[in-house]
Amino acid sequence: MSLAEVCAALIVAGLTAYAVLAGADFGAGFWDLVAGGPERGARVRGLVQRSMAPVWEANHVWLIFVLVVFWTAFPRAFGSVMSALYVPLFLAGVGIILRGSAYALRGHAVTLGEARVLGATFGLSSVLTPFFLGTTIGAVASGRVSVGGGSGAPLAAWMHPMPLIAGVLAVVLAAHLCAPPSPSPRSRSGGASRSARSTRWS
Repeated sequence: MSLAEVCAALIVAGLTAYAVLAGADFGAGFWDLVAGGPERGARVRGLVQRSMAPVWEANHVWLIFVLVVFWTAFPRAFGSVMSALYVPLFLAGVGIILRGSAYALRGHAVTLGEARVLGATFGLSSVLTPFFLGTTIGAVASGRVSVGGGSGAPLAAWMHPMPLIAGVLAVVLAAHLCAPPSPSPRSRSGGASRSARSTRWS
């Protein structure tokens, strides 16, 4: 196995780890976004907070690892990808920053309005970031980025069906990886009986 093949295998391994680990984090943001109001979504948001707190900062290390290996081992291809897909990559980077900032600050919100704005920012950026990363992968996989071909139009390489479908599939994959467990019928009936008992004794 040549050195180039080793580097390519490392990139694939890093992308797989990032897709699974960071993808689950993005999926948590998706379920946080669609969880509903404060009362209805409290359970899901509690699960999101507890599951993400230990690892959310570390998962993007895999993305940095992939970019460093890609840049070092295949500089010409790296330059072509960055030149042709700088728009979705820039938007994904902005999404990562907004998502991390909103997640870190949401617990310190003073008012309900601040918490809602931060929660919406966290949820929307958790959807848009994997979408734009998926369009990038889709553009490269469909051969829309030519090595040494220059940047071209800002939207030419990724505003096509294949990259856009790949972006949607990335969001669906992230949501599937972190789908919250539904309460069992027994726990629901137990909660209903406890509610009835508390109403009867109040």
